Parts: sequence; structure tokens; C-alpha cells
Amino acid sequence: MQGVDEPSRAPRLLFSFNSEDDVQQFATGCDADIGGTSTVNLGVEESPERNKSIRKHTTGKFWGEMRLNVKPGMEGKLRGGYAGFRNKAWIVLSHDQLRPTLFGNLTEDVSNHQYLALRLRVAGDPSTHNSYFVNIQTDGPLTTDLWQHRLYFQRSDNTWEDIFVPFGSFVRTNSGELTEDQITMYRERVRSIGISLLGGKSGVVGKYELGIDSISIVNDEDVNKTPSTKPQP
Repeated sequence: MQGVDEPSRAPRLLFSFNSEDDVQQFATGCDADIGGTSTVNLGVEESPERNKSIRKHTTGKFWGEMRLNVKPGMEGKLRGGYAGFRNKAWIVLSHDQLRPTLFGNLTEDVSNHQYLALRLRVAGDPSTHNSYFVNIQTDGPLTTDLWQHRLYFQRSDNTWEDIFVPFGSFVRTNSGELTEDQITMYRERVRSIGISLLGGKSGVVGKYELGIDSISIVNDEDVNKTPSTKPQP
């Protein structure tokens, strides 16, 4: 009898941003949804000059303007300065491919991999470069929990780079605040992954732009640079 196969440690692509259909897997939001004035867009970038180095025709682009002021009548009721995107619910198309569905949530098991790998290109006003975060939501005890890690970019020249974030370095937040009880992330059932720009806490304003090519999961043997493990704010 054939034994049980060992869990695969091979790099695995979770999301690509190389077509309109890919980008449609994601939902966007910003503080303007509840009375702020920031803007948010997520679309495709078909610039041969920008995408040539990674040999892609199309990549994703997340852009807009980060603003801290709010609409009349909302002063003192909310803090502006937020924009982000995350994947919609998942559906299985094959054993190794997931796509969005309106019929309920499926989850992703990332417990056999050590890092979340993101291929990104940071542009826009330099003041916005240090305010990006990657966010993970799981099927843990509190579905309102969000596991968060700041994205630390090594490049500032509008070119692509690979960022590797250890799953063990994410911190648990709730309602935008760090929780006192820092439990282990429930990596066996990940519901959503996304990126946000948080300007409210640090007073960051300006035009922002982030190119996105892919989001994957990898292990030590796949990491070709120092992981992003700087202390969280």
C-alpha cells in the first residue's frame, strides 16, 4: 500500500496580477466608504518599460491619493487615512487553483510554508513608501482579527523587488489596534490576504502607487534575500 504523501514544500502561487480577470479577484476599500476623502483604485498596468524586467506583459497597480481630512459632518467621528485591497472569497477550480465565489468561503492552508512572498514595485510620493502593510485574515477564534506586517522596501526607484515576510513575524490586530494577547496565527485556514496603506496613524498624505505581480508562499530554500523581519510599530 502506498503511504501518505508528505506535504509539499514547493513554492506555491496564491495570486497573480497578470490579467483583468486576476485583478477582479480582489475587492478594494478606503476611508471614503465611511466618510473620509481618500481614493482607491486597483487595475492593470500594461507598460512594457515597467514590466520588461520581470518578463510580464501585464501587472497589477494599486493607486490613489491618501488624505487625512473627512467629509463635512464627520469631523471628530472618524480618522481618515486608509486604502486597501484583499481577495474575495475563494473557490476551487482544480487541486491547486483557487478563484473567487459568491457561494461561501473556502480557505487556504499555508502551514507548510514559512514565508509570504510578494513581488512588488513601489512608486508614488516617497512619503507613502513606509506606510504599506500586508494583512492576513484567518478562520481563527475571532474573525475580526487581522494579522499584519509592515512592508519594508529596499528599492525606491520604481522597479520590482521580491519581499519575503515570515508568517511568524505577523502581529495580531483588531479594529486597527495591536492586541494584548499575541496568539499564534491559525495558518491552516487563511481566509483572505491583502495590502493596505495606512496614513492615518503616521500623518502620511499624498499620491500612492504600488505595482503587484504576484503573492506566493515559499520556504527557506526559496528565499534569495534577507526576510522582512524588522520590528513592528
